[in-house]
Amino acid sequence: MADVVAQHPDLFGKGVLITGGGTGIGAALTAAFAAQGAKVAFIDICEQESSALAERLSQTARHPVTFIPADLRDVDVAKAAVNAAIGTLGSLSVLVNNAAWDDRHDIDTVTEEYWDDNQAVNLKQLFFVTQTALPHLRAAGSAAIVNFSSISYLLNMGDLPSYAAAKAGIIGLTKSMAGRLGPEGIRVNALLPGMIVTERQKRLWLSEDSINSTVSRQCLRRPLTADDVVGPCLFLASSASAGMTAQTMIIDGGLL
Repeated sequence: MADVVAQHPDLFGKGVLITGGGTGIGAALTAAFAAQGAKVAFIDICEQESSALAERLSQTARHPVTFIPADLRDVDVAKAAVNAAIGTLGSLSVLVNNAAWDDRHDIDTVTEEYWDDNQAVNLKQLFFVTQTALPHLRAAGSAAIVNFSSISYLLNMGDLPSYAAAKAGIIGLTKSMAGRLGPEGIRVNALLPGMIVTERQKRLWLSEDSINSTVSRQCLRRPLTADDVVGPCLFLASSASAGMTAQTMIIDGGLL
């Protein structure tokens, strides 16, 4: 986690649930909320890395960090995982919908099964996770939902049509949720990361040349990491953004 992160006292002791919180950006978010003194639970499909993260963070965090293993593509499993996570937290004030699957796929080879599977993890589960969490967010009196989209759908990227469609859909879903839940004191905003250099990205998609090429087109001439998303997410989850809802924030180093 970044050495300097703003402290948000209103997050102290608050229940926070993060999907996809075991690796990459999600792991940075889990660590950041725990460092704020929040009660944190996260859901992830990667059991080994997630268990290790929860154990490590729990050694120093104000409250134990809870890991709930689940494949969010199955709606019943997703609902059960959300309820189990909130059961350990006792209450819920912040939901971070971060889970995603950015596998590359070609338009000529995508099957109906692949499309449905991709949408299930990138869009469908976000709705049903939120729906399941809503009674608890309402009980909090005021709450925040942070949805993770991506700038990918704005870049005409040809190698992930289903993913880009889902990430565009998250923006529409964010605005619809904000309109519906705002009168109940629940704020809903979205973050759109650009090229965030994680170990997985470097292992599967990014080379030194491709990283340098993107960085050369950014206003900030350095690679962005998961830590660069932490501050904006904490801001949207906290009372520092109390007057914001239905908004999107782009974190891309000035690429767009």
